[in-house]
Amino acid sequence: MAKAKGKFNINLRFNILTVLTYLVGIILIAQLFNLQIVHGAEYREQSNTRLTRESTLEAARGSILDKTGNTLVTSSMKFDLELYKTKIDTQTLNQAIWNIVQVLEKYGVSYVDTFPIKINPIEFTIADEQLANWKKNNNLEENITAEEALNKFKEKYDIESNNIEQIRKIIAIRYAIVQNGYSSTKALKIASDIPREAVAEFSENGDKFPGINIVVQPQREYPKGSLASHILGYASQISSDEYETRKDTYDQNDIIGKTGIEYVFEEYLRGKNGTKQIDMAVDGTITAEYISEEAIAGADVVLTIDSNLQQITENALAANIQKIASGGFGQVYDAKAGSCVVMNVNTGEILAMANYPNYTPSEFVGGISNENWAKYRDNEAKPLVDRAIQNSYSPGSTFKMITAIAGLESGVINLNTTINDVGQYKKYRDYQPKCWIFSDYGRGHGWLNVSGAIEKSCNYFFYETADRMGIDNLVKYAKYFGLGGKTGIELPGETSGVLSSKETKQKLYPNEVWGPGDTLQSAIGQLYNEFSPVQMARYISMLANGGHKIDVSIIKTIRKADGTEASRDEINQFVNAKLGLQEEESEDLQINQNYLNAILEGMKSVTTDTEGTAYVRFKDFNISVGGKTGSAEAPNNQVHAWFVGFAPFENPEIAIVVMVENGGHGNYTAEVVRDIMAEYFGMNTQNIEENMSATPYTEAIR
Repeated sequence: MAKAKGKFNINLRFNILTVLTYLVGIILIAQLFNLQIVHGAEYREQSNTRLTRESTLEAARGSILDKTGNTLVTSSMKFDLELYKTKIDTQTLNQAIWNIVQVLEKYGVSYVDTFPIKINPIEFTIADEQLANWKKNNNLEENITAEEALNKFKEKYDIESNNIEQIRKIIAIRYAIVQNGYSSTKALKIASDIPREAVAEFSENGDKFPGINIVVQPQREYPKGSLASHILGYASQISSDEYETRKDTYDQNDIIGKTGIEYVFEEYLRGKNGTKQIDMAVDGTITAEYISEEAIAGADVVLTIDSNLQQITENALAANIQKIASGGFGQVYDAKAGSCVVMNVNTGEILAMANYPNYTPSEFVGGISNENWAKYRDNEAKPLVDRAIQNSYSPGSTFKMITAIAGLESGVINLNTTINDVGQYKKYRDYQPKCWIFSDYGRGHGWLNVSGAIEKSCNYFFYETADRMGIDNLVKYAKYFGLGGKTGIELPGETSGVLSSKETKQKLYPNEVWGPGDTLQSAIGQLYNEFSPVQMARYISMLANGGHKIDVSIIKTIRKADGTEASRDEINQFVNAKLGLQEEESEDLQINQNYLNAILEGMKSVTTDTEGTAYVRFKDFNISVGGKTGSAEAPNNQVHAWFVGFAPFENPEIAIVVMVENGGHGNYTAEVVRDIMAEYFGMNTQNIEENMSATPYTEAIR
């Protein structure tokens, strides 16, 4: 009985399972019948009228502002028109294209057109050697005429119109579709930068334009033209090489910072794109749009420069170089380029930084034309080079304050020491350099102390000082003032410059030893010494601020989209990583203020004493200025002209350094400093005596 009962239970379970399976099958069949037969037409209609496409919401690129909030770089919204493939017949497509073309032409917008046949008269627009291949690629007879070919395309695209202009315009778009391809997910860009009025017309009459999509693209703008171009840099479409390393975050059509601030702070400026979902009918009509992820705008980068002062600086530098080149100071020099840096002596902030010549960043947006590129490429003055930070030059006599400090601090001279400049330094038989005044007038300066030696730029005094202390002491103090090392400014391509030293000579000439003549040349800013204008500006700022180290910066702050600001530590860490910067090491020295004051007094005499090398430029100036001229020998018999200065002398605020390649005499460049100071201190530049520049300064200048 037990076995029979067990068999009965098994059969019962089997029968129940069979029944359940049978019932489920009936339900599924009924549901399938309901879907396909009862409501089939309804669901097919819904399926045929629903197509979802994802679109990118471009994030607005952050702006670049000056310290007062003036916009130097911004982005405007540019509208592009795209066409997607939809399930419409040929005649509807042709009519849609014609409708699109009419709107674009109404607002004067050009559209994609590479079709090589024109009308009125009808003829081919490509060269004969290319025409044969074009005909072959389009399955046209070898001897076919342009008119016959046009008719072939009319037939191919099934265009019913008899208006030849309408036919030609429809063919242009249809031809672009074939050449570039398009689908329900890949669009053909028909037109760029269409006006808002056209956007409104397309949006209000969507049923006339099946398959179109308006894409919002941020357009980079530089509203102040070429102002601060080397600082700002430019942004343009990402290159293939850049894209290969950034595929995870960039699209092939994205713009990316290429130079300057645009490059360094790309990660802050770019922002984060969002996503938009678009529901469309199969005929291309948009039925719904919604944002699935909001775009986050890029951060605004605020610079330390003042745009008004920057403009004055650029104008003054350009005018000065042109004046030197035209003989405005009594002698013609082949001056074509230069640089100027204005710095806050206490903070190291860059207030203005100019290069001449400069360039126009907007010409690079969307890709620079061949004509404009040739203009920059073939210009021997190299407009794209940021001379303020990327080039280094022999400083000449502007280096002599370093020699003075090193001599005083090392104890080989003191404030009462006088040295008799007899004209030619004859201590060494194999090298007997001359003071500049001896070369020009056959005499020396006579007895001078350190202040007088700076005022008169006496080479002999600094030869003797350097010979007494040796090159190592000179190098130690030059390093303390940041010469021969990067400043760490937040811009790409900064040079370290070159500091004349035993180590430098060993690298350049491994088989030669350092000699006394090397020390003498180094002491007056020659031999291997080469520094950038921004390095020189830091050096002069440190002289003016009491010898205190400063960190050079051109970034005031970074304002993020959420309203917060990046901390200084965050900015520094980011820049150091981006540019591969390391902290420059130098011994922490304490500069005797009495020594420093004596040197500064010498610099004041340069501009206020009648025998000062820049007196003629500042004799009627209302602000007391400390300064130093420099005329540095350079390759190809050139003489680079420097002027370094600070003001007000009693309580320094700014330091200014100007350098003109082959500018002849440092005295000439002092005009640039004078004009910048007049702007900075609110003076009326029209009241400055013009006779300063009208009468050439005939005394020899160093």
